[in-house]
Amino acid sequence: MILAQEEYNPVLPHVSEIIIGLVAFLLLLFVITKFVKPRFEKLYEERAAKIEGGIEKAEKAQAEAEQALAQYKAQLAEARSEAAKIRDDARAEAEQIREELRGQAEEEARRIVAQGEAQLQAQRAQLVTELREDLGRNAVALAGRIVGESLEDEARRRGTVDRFLDELEASGNGAAGARK
Repeated sequence: MILAQEEYNPVLPHVSEIIIGLVAFLLLLFVITKFVKPRFEKLYEERAAKIEGGIEKAEKAQAEAEQALAQYKAQLAEARSEAAKIRDDARAEAEQIREELRGQAEEEARRIVAQGEAQLQAQRAQLVTELREDLGRNAVALAGRIVGESLEDEARRRGTVDRFLDELEASGNGAAGARK
């Protein structure tokens, strides 16, 4: 028996253990191949599909974002252009209003000057009339003293005064013309 014990090698397993291990391994391989592997492959395919779908969705979302950005930039450029146009229109309108107001002010100034000149002409005419009447009364009174008779007759007095003033103006215009 000593010989049998010497033949036993602890490094090498028994044949029965090798057969049982081989059968267990083949059985385990069959179960993994039949049940586990298809599930892993199915999960892998689903995961790959989700990832690909996610990538496609991300690319689509990125494309939409780029399109939205381009649209936003176009709208922004359009808004800036419209704002510039509105500013230019407002400036032009302000300039037009300024010109209208300036024209109205000039017209008002001309009207006021014309009205003032008309008032001055009316006052001048009134003063000339008053001076003529005063001069006429003084001239009649002086002439009456010189001549010695009364020149109170209104019609004669007016005729005499008007004739005197006309002669005075004629001699004044002749003298003014000679001075020039």
